[in-house]
Amino acid sequence: MDALAAFHFERPAWLLLLLPAAALWYLERRRSDEVLRWQRVIDPELLRHLLVGRERRSWFSPDAVLLAVWVLAAVAVAGPAWEREPSPFADAKPPVMVVLRVAPTMMTPDLAPTRLDRARQKLADLLTLREGASTGLVAYSGSSHLLLPPTPDAGVVLNLAQALSPEIMPREGDDIAGAAALADRVLAGGGHGGAILLMADTATDAAGGLGPIRLGHPATVFALLPPGQDHGPLADVARALDADLIATTVDQADVEAAARRLDRTGRAAEVAGEGQHWKEAGYWLTPLLALLTLLGFRRGWVTA
Repeated sequence: MDALAAFHFERPAWLLLLLPAAALWYLERRRSDEVLRWQRVIDPELLRHLLVGRERRSWFSPDAVLLAVWVLAAVAVAGPAWEREPSPFADAKPPVMVVLRVAPTMMTPDLAPTRLDRARQKLADLLTLREGASTGLVAYSGSSHLLLPPTPDAGVVLNLAQALSPEIMPREGDDIAGAAALADRVLAGGGHGGAILLMADTATDAAGGLGPIRLGHPATVFALLPPGQDHGPLADVARALDADLIATTVDQADVEAAARRLDRTGRAAEVAGEGQHWKEAGYWLTPLLALLTLLGFRRGWVTA
């Protein structure tokens, strides 16, 4: 009963094709009816006695088959539907803007070979876990720079990350707020939701003492520090960004935790294709249409 109540057509305007189909079928039936033609010249009462051995006309005729094909095709194209299914895009992973700190402290070798190299390794692992998802890259030190808007090409992201070093940054510093705001603007311009992943090893006192930073997308802070080391400045940044703080681990537990959070919090409910949509069932009529069409190859049916 629920399916019957939900039954509808996604494109009901196509059902208007049934009107000319019925009209043409009716006119053809009248034109080929010999009794109707004789009634124009012979009195009906007399004609009834003159017709000898007249058999009842079969409904299984080329005209009837053509009408059936027309009706089934119109119904199929109209998109009959009565149940919902998940959108094919509902499981797509949301885009992520990676904000990477590129400063002299990132060259510290306590995360072998360096903190920056470990950041690249963790980024490569993250891209593998989120295969097919779009990822962008922002580098910052004393200033913030957009290197790449979100793209599904993981190779490009990694190549740009490999080319980064503190020597190429215009000036030293800690523009965390500016970098996060830049990533937020890039995601907003894309209009597909998303999340921000800040990968840093520390923050200056000024950055750590920032007040709340209003972002339109959720953020996660990935602390590039040896296990057990104090995360105090980065914890302050996480509070300012209203973000989760993920500590670096020797295995992939940190990357897996980051991926889960990014996929969970980065979705935008208003993104086209999310949620559920009506499942069209018109394609189920295709085999029947094919079988009826084969009847047109019977000898004599085309001329009939």
